[in-house]
Amino acid sequence: QRECISVHVGQAGVQMGNACWELYCLEHGIQPDGQMPSDKTIGGGDDSFTTFFCETGAGKHVPRAVFVDLEPTVIDEIRNGPYRQLFHPEQLITGKEDAANNYARGHYTIGKEIIDPVLDRIPFETTLITNLVPYPRIHFPLATYAPVISAEKAYHEQLSVAEITNACFEPANQMVKCDPRHGKYMACCLLYRGDVVPKDVNAAIAAIKTKRSIQFVDWCPTGFKVGINYQPPTVVPGGDLAKVQRAVCMLSNTTAIAEAWARLDHKFDLILWALCTSSLTPETLRLRSTPTCFHFILVYTFSCSWIWRQNMM
Repeated sequence: QRECISVHVGQAGVQMGNACWELYCLEHGIQPDGQMPSDKTIGGGDDSFTTFFCETGAGKHVPRAVFVDLEPTVIDEIRNGPYRQLFHPEQLITGKEDAANNYARGHYTIGKEIIDPVLDRIPFETTLITNLVPYPRIHFPLATYAPVISAEKAYHEQLSVAEITNACFEPANQMVKCDPRHGKYMACCLLYRGDVVPKDVNAAIAAIKTKRSIQFVDWCPTGFKVGINYQPPTVVPGGDLAKVQRAVCMLSNTTAIAEAWARLDHKFDLILWALCTSSLTPETLRLRSTPTCFHFILVYTFSCSWIWRQNMM
């Protein structure tokens, strides 16, 4: 039995997590209060939901998730929202104030104080089931989903297994902006949902391997892991995505992800340079010309840059 624990951090993470759990409840037929009407007997019937939900003795299904934020506003929306009875109160962890966009404040002070209560709620000493990371520093997976299509276009698209598999290797369907054709893949994990048969999957992967634009490292030329869930994807009512017969999600480990970090590194250098040169008044120019002040600015600048880069590795 596999159990997945979801950790949602910060405003964006909490809001995305809230939307995800709404979708999970719709997929498994779980009501906002955690009850499953189709479940006749506790612990009986289909138990596929136990990967993401924990069933209590009273027949309630509690998400295996932890929501964390330094300030309580966003998580309070969950506490007062339609799914307030779904989550365990101790899994909604908040501080009293945010970091105010101050990295040092979030990393060294108020952010550090909230780590212990978070780890108390996560059984982190568990067995690792799947690993796409061959080397500890290469730990940034690239997520891709296909098809991302509106209801208007869904009726005019074929969306075969081969097409959605090819779409996973296109930059337009990636969650991170980088070009995988500029790097090499070390591992790929493909999870299909819906009307999919292994024969079509094998043919689609074989076609992918013949393309010169998609390259794998020489020491792992066949790095594909494939899973098939025959339950078709579910959509949230009123959402923008169309309900399709089949879909695929891919997690890949590729060296092309370095483009995203190089771009972020360049933007960080530009911001840091702008902060150091923004207030060039005669008084500040005279003050900066003194050796002591100039030395302080250099030490502060390179210290911030070094701390940021070390935490990105």
